[in-house]
Amino acid sequence: MSESISTQGRTVGVREVAVLAGVSRQTVSRVLNDHPEVAAGTRERVLAAMDELGYRMNNAARALGTRRTRTLGILASDALQYGPSRSIAAIESSAREAGYWVSAAFADAADDAAVASAVNHLIAQGVEGIVVVAPHARTLLALDVSRIGIPVVTLHSAGRGARGLSVDHAAGARLAVAALAEAGHTRIAHLAGPVDWLEAESRVEGFQAELADRGLPAGRVLVGDWTARSGYDAAGEIRDSGATAVFAANDQMALGLLTGLREMGLDVPGDISVVGFDDIPDSAYYWPPLTTVRQDFGELARRAVASLISGADAAASDLAPVAPVLVPRASVAPPR
Repeated sequence: MSESISTQGRTVGVREVAVLAGVSRQTVSRVLNDHPEVAAGTRERVLAAMDELGYRMNNAARALGTRRTRTLGILASDALQYGPSRSIAAIESSAREAGYWVSAAFADAADDAAVASAVNHLIAQGVEGIVVVAPHARTLLALDVSRIGIPVVTLHSAGRGARGLSVDHAAGARLAVAALAEAGHTRIAHLAGPVDWLEAESRVEGFQAELADRGLPAGRVLVGDWTARSGYDAAGEIRDSGATAVFAANDQMALGLLTGLREMGLDVPGDISVVGFDDIPDSAYYWPPLTTVRQDFGELARRAVASLISGADAAASDLAPVAPVLVPRASVAPPR
């Protein structure tokens, strides 16, 4: 029996729900387990009785009866940056909407033993699948998916690894470069993310490919660390490079770059145009408001959860890259 404590402080179980709904305890259990052969009217009566009684399903009790935990694991090697942190929150929300719980474990991507320990921790909790938020190349190297024994999906891995699911970062970089090129810029630099990050690597590839396809000169590539400070520190090199436009690999670095350029007496976008990546909530309030590339973290999470729940029958559309979108604002203008 799945039981819970109601809002009135008394224990409410399947028996009480069945009595109020006028059905058997077996019917209530079928509703709890999403059994397809329950009539719509009966299901509505059971759900109404649960709501009236303040019934809340106990997942541990349900697992004992069904031998399923309806729990998904999240293994994260970096939860501090905007993309991974937003994805973790979106995964929990998508799992909850699908009737699943989540359990998270965090590990240092540089420590193979820590990654293995985190995986074992999740498996010991009976998770039915694992979403690996793996922006680092070394996280994928540390994973032995073949020995995990349950479905695994990797996020922020630029589509690499087993069931790698990601935003199309190369396409997003192309959108950024295209916005600058179509404004008339021919000398475009790129402030890239850290070398070990797979997304950063894909954005560099997209940047270089779009320049080449447009017949523009190869642009200067500087490496940052995702922080506003690294964008600020790069301002002098970008000024000295002669670039009239910059594609920053995330909005935080773009923020620091805007400040650094302004302190040097350069106007954005009058002297240098800037495009970011992520469309964080604050980017619309930078000065000037930042043109950027938006990632749909909610859709990415929905596809990851759907893929794990479907298992081997996952639809190809759930594993396809998520298309990014350019968000034009005031930080891009034609070169002087």
